[in-house]
Amino acid sequence: MNAISASLTDSATMLRRNFRHTTRNPLALFNGVFMPIFLMFLMVYVLGGAFSVGVNYADYATPGLLLTTICYGVGPTAVAVSSDMATGFINRLRVMHVSRAAVLNAHVIATVLRSLVAIAIVIGVAFLMGFRPSASFAQWLGAIGIIVLTALAIAWLTVASGLAAKTPENAGFAAVPLMLLPFLSSAFVPADKMGPGARQFAEYQPFTSIIEALRGLLTGAPSAGSAVTAIAWCVGLSLIGYLWARRSFTKRA
Repeated sequence: MNAISASLTDSATMLRRNFRHTTRNPLALFNGVFMPIFLMFLMVYVLGGAFSVGVNYADYATPGLLLTTICYGVGPTAVAVSSDMATGFINRLRVMHVSRAAVLNAHVIATVLRSLVAIAIVIGVAFLMGFRPSASFAQWLGAIGIIVLTALAIAWLTVASGLAAKTPENAGFAAVPLMLLPFLSSAFVPADKMGPGARQFAEYQPFTSIIEALRGLLTGAPSAGSAVTAIAWCVGLSLIGYLWARRSFTKRA
């Protein structure tokens, strides 16, 4: 067995381990699925009528809620990564013929897959609340591609922040900025309706570009500029998270 196939086998083993831990952690399921659904109900049915966005509010808010779903589901990942380091799990692998990098790969893959399952559920609920996209099949594929890239970027940033945290308790706070950033973007109201300072921040932060690219694709009016910017942000954030994670992992392990 060569090094690549051995690493893939180890990653698959660690991935099964992570899924077992997820099924035993109701908080992960609550944050990843039920909180975004509650937020959708709150924004569409309770507050949506107060916002004038020029279109059906469910259509406007759903792309931002998809990004919010990813962010709400990453907290348990940061805690799990930090726990692996704090409990000596990584060090135990040093005396075994197991790829330690497989642990990071498994955490990232598990986070992305959990995010995609949660997003599928949220999209189903969005249809029940009046979401009516006009995207073609190709545009849906483009939207799915951006969602996967975004989930990958956020997963690597979360793994890196979990490795950087001194304790699992501190790692739980790593996802808080990611949860808050969608509210300072064009997820729920256009950036040009915000006050000074908040408007400029919303216009130039990465989540706005990603949300606008998704919104254009799902409404059948894609923008090549928004799509390219969103992909560039996703690739850049993934690279930053990956390099940060590898550096922290090597230093601590």
